[in-house]
Amino acid sequence: MSAVGPVRQPIDVAALEKYLTSHVPRCFRAPISLKQFGYGQSNPTYLVINGDGRKYVMRKKPPGSLLSKTAHAVEREYRVLHALQNTPAPTPKVHVLCEDTAVIGTPFYIMEFVKGRIFENYAIPDVSPTDRKLIWKSAIQTLALLHSITPASVNLQSYGAPSNFYARQISTWTKIHASQSAAVDIESKKPIGDLPHFHEMLSYFKDHLPQDRNTIVHGDFKIDNLIYHPTEPRVIGIVDWELSTLGHPLSDLANLLTPFSYINPSINVPPEFSKHNYNIDLKSLPGVPTPTELLGWYKDIAGWDPTPDMNFAFAFTLMRGSAIFHGIAARYAMRVASSAQAYENGEKRWGYSELAWEYTKKYEEEVEARKKIEPKL
Repeated sequence: MSAVGPVRQPIDVAALEKYLTSHVPRCFRAPISLKQFGYGQSNPTYLVINGDGRKYVMRKKPPGSLLSKTAHAVEREYRVLHALQNTPAPTPKVHVLCEDTAVIGTPFYIMEFVKGRIFENYAIPDVSPTDRKLIWKSAIQTLALLHSITPASVNLQSYGAPSNFYARQISTWTKIHASQSAAVDIESKKPIGDLPHFHEMLSYFKDHLPQDRNTIVHGDFKIDNLIYHPTEPRVIGIVDWELSTLGHPLSDLANLLTPFSYINPSINVPPEFSKHNYNIDLKSLPGVPTPTELLGWYKDIAGWDPTPDMNFAFAFTLMRGSAIFHGIAARYAMRVASSAQAYENGEKRWGYSELAWEYTKKYEEEVEARKKIEPKL
């Protein structure tokens, strides 16, 4: 897994040890020690080393007051992971959820440590062409297996709204965009304004939604949130479930396959995407499967073909990305952004918005073409 180092946010190890050895005695023995993973910026993530040498992982809420009551919901992460035990979706086994803030200051949960590989570069260099294809194949087959689980069959029917995922998303992002656009720059005294094509895109999306579907969605399903077997090209664990809910499976598909949207020869891709090293590698390395192959493998397991609506899914996902960077630009304008790279990240909104617009136009072309064909069938 990701590199571990010293604990950056102090934890009362003695209190944690007392809780774990008394509440989960089958697993934990004193003395317990901690290290902190490099990932987990939103929900701090720790390696728990048991007294007998066994390893576990702890996910907790960050300390202090939180900006959102729904963000950092480790309780939801625990719920979905617990529900998915013994299903075809490979997930780490969870051992305990502690909601008592008196123990270490925030709620937390403990899960098994899954020993394996995480690929941060989605082009997956340094493996054979055969393994590169199989690594991507396992990723999309794993997603199809997740989407094939009926929420009610694992008691997750109330985990999110039962329908209209994209309609609700449109409403949400319309409100967010309006608020962000009104943010006034401290120096220029001018609002940062609208994203290019934003209103045109959302108006089109609203009138051309794909067929409604509702599955368990991970919310951030991508290569580097998957743990692969140490030597074999197969997924053995899906991690980072903070954004999981019930929603449209296209949202997960687009998130996983977004790197392929950056190298589409039929789309006018802005240079900042097409010239990125990862995207050059994705286009040039042998063994990378085509989007057609990937969607075919998904269809074989999930039982439906997402291909006709993938350009909608890409457009919407890229639009959402532009709105996220728009928010960073708004916070920078008010000089309340926490990152030193806030200005540079805020500027990314332009490229994402333009690429989203290109996919919106592509989807519109396909919709119009189908209209001409369907009456003849």
